[in-house]
Amino acid sequence: MRRFRHLAVAVMAGSFALAAPAIAHPKLLTSTPAANASVSGPSEVTLTFSEKLMPRLSGMDIVMTGMPGMPNHRMKVTGFRTAIGGDGKTLVAKLSRPLAAGTYQIAWHAVSADTHRIEGTVTFSVR
Repeated sequence: MRRFRHLAVAVMAGSFALAAPAIAHPKLLTSTPAANASVSGPSEVTLTFSEKLMPRLSGMDIVMTGMPGMPNHRMKVTGFRTAIGGDGKTLVAKLSRPLAAGTYQIAWHAVSADTHRIEGTVTFSVR
C-alpha cells in the first residue's frame, strides 16, 4: 500500500510539472526594414516579437553606422519615440523624418512576461 501511495504522489507531481505554463523569452520574428535589406528612406522602424512585450522595459536605439563618403561614421539617430503596437508584440519607432542614405544598426531590447531582458541587433542600408 505504501508503495502505491509514493507512486501516486510521484505521478501527481509529474502532472503538475507538465501542466505548468512554458515560459520562453521573446524572439524577434520580423523587422521592417528587414535585416540586411536596402530600402528607400523609411520613416518608421518596426520589430515584431513572438510574445507580448512590457512597454516600459522594451525599446531600441538606431545608429547610423556609415554614410556616403564616410563608411565608418557612427551617429546616433534622435528625435523618435518608441511605442508598443496594438497587438502588444510590435515595437514601433516613428521617425521625425525619413532616414538619409547610409547604413544603420538597430540595437533593441525586449522584455516579456518572464521579465528576462533579451537584446539583439538588426542592420540595413538606405539608398
